[in-house]
Amino acid sequence: MLSIIVPTYNESRNIEELLTRLFTALKPNYTPYEVLIIDDNSPDGTAQVAEVLKSKFDLRVVKRPRKIGLASAVLNGVKLATGDIICVMDADLSHPPEAIPEMYKAISGGEADLVIGSRCVEGGGATNWPWFRRFGSTFAQVLAKPVTHVNDSTSGFFMAKKSVIDGADINPIGFKILLEILAKGNYSKVKEIPIVFNDREGGKSKLGAKQIMEYLKQLGLIYYGMFTGKIKRRKKIG
Repeated sequence: MLSIIVPTYNESRNIEELLTRLFTALKPNYTPYEVLIIDDNSPDGTAQVAEVLKSKFDLRVVKRPRKIGLASAVLNGVKLATGDIICVMDADLSHPPEAIPEMYKAISGGEADLVIGSRCVEGGGATNWPWFRRFGSTFAQVLAKPVTHVNDSTSGFFMAKKSVIDGADINPIGFKILLEILAKGNYSKVKEIPIVFNDREGGKSKLGAKQIMEYLKQLGLIYYGMFTGKIKRRKKIG
């Protein structure tokens, strides 16, 4: 079973379109699935909108008491998920849900334990992205190169066997949880499939100084783990 985890914060303008596209993409594939909305008490009423949409879509809505963070929301969703495969994606329409069947096929077919929706392989890219966002993303990926050979290590769109995360010492800091999973997860095969990232059209970007500092702190802790031998850089794997 596939569990799709969507962490949300102030996404009331986007949630219905996302769910419409998501359920349209999943319906023809006859894969058992569930959708979990993990909301950090959005002031714009995202959780309430999602609750109303339960009359139209089969989903679970979890409203947390305050804004705790994206990585924490993802781990919360993993604990609640009943599927043996989990998918994580943003609610701001930047990640194409139409790619999910291909990602699922790669895992269910034994090609990979972890699949990344990648902007940084042939066929992938980004649209409507200002130059400073492109520069920031590229710089963040360069900083992560000592950790992993993956091209798009800062992607927020990925799918994995639940066993990849279960038992791993994942630190719920910041918003780049994939990097934690790449450094500490229980996997042997990774695959990147190309996606075109579409910068948000509705709502406001959550990237700011706080998120940048959290990312640097996250990297620092991973580097320290590598220096002390607690974390080992993975060999380049297919």
